[in-house]
Amino acid sequence: MEQLMQRKRFLLDLGASESEAEELLVYNTNRFNHFFLGQEISLPLIDEPFAAVWDAYVREAEENGVYHTLQQKVVQLAFPVQEGISKSDGYRAVTLRGEDVSACQEATGLALNHPESMKLFLHPTAAGRIPVIVIPDRSDFVKLVQAITCRNEPKNVPPSMGACMVQGYNNWDRVHQAKAEWLRLHPEGDWTLEFFDFKEKKELYRDRLILLSDGPYSNVSAASMGLDTEEWLKKSLIIRLEHECTHYMTRRLLGSMQNNLFDELLADYRGVVAAFGEYRAARFMTFMGLENYPEYRAGGRFENYRGEPPLSAGALSILQTLVYKAATNLEEIEHSIAGTVTDKDNRALVVLAFARMTLEELAGSKALEQFVGYWQMTLATFTTKG
Repeated sequence: MEQLMQRKRFLLDLGASESEAEELLVYNTNRFNHFFLGQEISLPLIDEPFAAVWDAYVREAEENGVYHTLQQKVVQLAFPVQEGISKSDGYRAVTLRGEDVSACQEATGLALNHPESMKLFLHPTAAGRIPVIVIPDRSDFVKLVQAITCRNEPKNVPPSMGACMVQGYNNWDRVHQAKAEWLRLHPEGDWTLEFFDFKEKKELYRDRLILLSDGPYSNVSAASMGLDTEEWLKKSLIIRLEHECTHYMTRRLLGSMQNNLFDELLADYRGVVAAFGEYRAARFMTFMGLENYPEYRAGGRFENYRGEPPLSAGALSILQTLVYKAATNLEEIEHSIAGTVTDKDNRALVVLAFARMTLEELAGSKALEQFVGYWQMTLATFTTKG
């Protein structure tokens, strides 16, 4: 209760009204559960079950090509992106009931501009390996996001969005493999009955994966970053990858990843340090469209995180101030630990320490002092392997 009152006083001191402060207290609630996996956790975690399946996909793709392989495994890629297709009987039969896609008239395929340029690999993280699909062509990236996360409906994908974490993907290929193996062991058995138990074990068929484009990060130009185009594109891909892997880590270790600015601040921190070897608040503010804070540049990523229901205009203005102060303090904290934390897994621990804070704490005058306390708590909970 005392922490809540301190957060509210801080927001009121920044100029928030009572109602705006209440909006922001809800929006900035820290939903990370630091007891999600218990105590004394060793990093990296062992892979989730889906990793072995996708490892096999990677090997198959080396022989048959990435897109050809994915078309055989990801049923949504058998369908075009088309208004209303998700409501068709054929689409529902294939994607919801796992029926044979070859018998579906609507399955005319997902036409891409440059499918040959796609890449597929498993990336190691503190939370285990996760499959990554890199789609260089922007139009192709949008189509894959729409196909896999929007049920092949032509939903809007903002230009500033260059990556997508796919959670809870129902992998029918894994289901079919499990069915074939079960029937091999029980040739006289009834898979229909077995399936009732199988579907309760979601780890047997639900996957997580990352979709990445390789355009400029947050749709920010190379000139804005003071880099040549080739170098900025390389760094953009690193930022995106580590950004999404940070979301994966907090989801698996702390039970939460949200579409809000605190999560984005932490994920961008990890990505920027991985790409540049240091953290500068100005980079993050540029990604958000706040490089000229308090002015906002339309099209920046900030507008993607207004909350649901959306924050009021007054609350959004205070949120911009919080983001500016938090990013500035984050740079100060990074400078204080630079040179003492270099290993990738230890970098993950830094993120987990920040994740114990609230946005108001990170934006406050005692941010460094509070971080040090949270850092010690984190080191007492996690260890890293050799």
